[in-house]
Amino acid sequence: MTHVPAPRVGFVSLGCPKALVDSEQILTQLKAEGYETSKTYDGADLVIVNTCGFIDAAVQESLDAIGEALAENGKVIVTGCLGAKKDAAGRDIVAKVHPKVLAVTGPHASAEVMRHVHVHLPKPHDPFVDLAFTRVAEHGVKLTPKHYAYLKISEGCNHRCSFCIIPSMRGDLVSRPVGEVVREAESLLKSGVRELLVISQDTSAYGVDLRYRTDFVDGRPVKTRMTELVRELARLTGGGSGHGSGHGSDTGAAWVRLHYVYPYPSVDEVLPLMADGQVLPYLDVPFQHAHPDVLKRMKRPASGERNLDRIRAWRALCPDLTIRSTFIAGFPGETEAEFEYLLDFLREAELDRVGCFAYSPVDGATANQLDGALPDEVRNERRARFMAVQEAISARRLRRHVGKLQRVLIDDVNADGGVARSSADAPEIDGNVFISPPTSASARLAWRQKVRVGGFATVRITGADGHDLWGDLA
Repeated sequence: MTHVPAPRVGFVSLGCPKALVDSEQILTQLKAEGYETSKTYDGADLVIVNTCGFIDAAVQESLDAIGEALAENGKVIVTGCLGAKKDAAGRDIVAKVHPKVLAVTGPHASAEVMRHVHVHLPKPHDPFVDLAFTRVAEHGVKLTPKHYAYLKISEGCNHRCSFCIIPSMRGDLVSRPVGEVVREAESLLKSGVRELLVISQDTSAYGVDLRYRTDFVDGRPVKTRMTELVRELARLTGGGSGHGSGHGSDTGAAWVRLHYVYPYPSVDEVLPLMADGQVLPYLDVPFQHAHPDVLKRMKRPASGERNLDRIRAWRALCPDLTIRSTFIAGFPGETEAEFEYLLDFLREAELDRVGCFAYSPVDGATANQLDGALPDEVRNERRARFMAVQEAISARRLRRHVGKLQRVLIDDVNADGGVARSSADAPEIDGNVFISPPTSASARLAWRQKVRVGGFATVRITGADGHDLWGDLA
């Protein structure tokens, strides 16, 4: 009997963690149906490119990736946010620039992508495909390391921030039922995941679109709402984040980390769970600015003054809380006084982890119509001043950890030692904790048995800079 090789699909995944989850879903379906993946263009029967379309640089990166796939392979299906983006004349940007692509879909469209794959690369005949699907779908294909995974709880966003076009590409908020989310989390934990990173466009609004409808978790009625979801995840992971000292090297609860949390009153309900160690004391809150007039032009909820009050209240409830945020410098109409107001907010808030972007016009954003566009050099200069202020704040806050014990999750072990993260560090966006190895060969062997990728360890912090910590195994 002649063996027919399985059809092979190349895959390029660009963009944010939410797009990464979309890629994982498509790859899971491909694998379940018997397709194989190829790491090279010439080894693939067709290529799928999952794109990003948020800012101009991301659009260009995506268009370049599509062009490269077309040049190297010739058969390309495009999905993701750029696939939903149109130019001023209402034409699809991807089809306009690359008319030879086989098909274009928007984001979170795995079923539509698979329909196009079936047309251009029929799925292999396999009498055991249903059984294979059951096995693959149980845990899914993950593009992250085995010890952490993104848990997407909703799609889309109900906000209409003037600098953002996400709702036009991903639509309004659509929350997943809490029972479905918890079942996925349980499956991930059973597969060996030690950290769940909860993501969405607006985690605080989870369930608003469903009017917090009751769903069922293990037969128990549970509201589809952020507070209830966090409680269920804490129950699954062992009810203890183990972020402080006094915990075993590779035992204890898995971590739950919350991203994209808007500063709504509902967040106050989660802080006691963090203070009790049930989930990581970490909030990723995209403040974007502090001056009320700039926030109004941005069409952002809340105000800078209320946000300072919230930060003080949060830290009073949970002194170990890490707050990370992102800001935009040089927004249209931003005066020097408004920017100085932002710097004063930064100094008073003393946030732990901060990123700042010089404002960049996004095609299709309503902010493009605002008066007072600032020159590139002003925007970039303000971003540099912002980050200089934050660098000093971050260094000062990190120095507080020197001499203390930290529970860390190990991401890598190499000749220079271990690369880990504390409760204050989300993967790829925050800092690291570097674990020094012992000098003697015999001690190094025992050290390697304790410092393993995907395991927890307790480290005594010996040094710090503006971003990272260094320490020795305790």
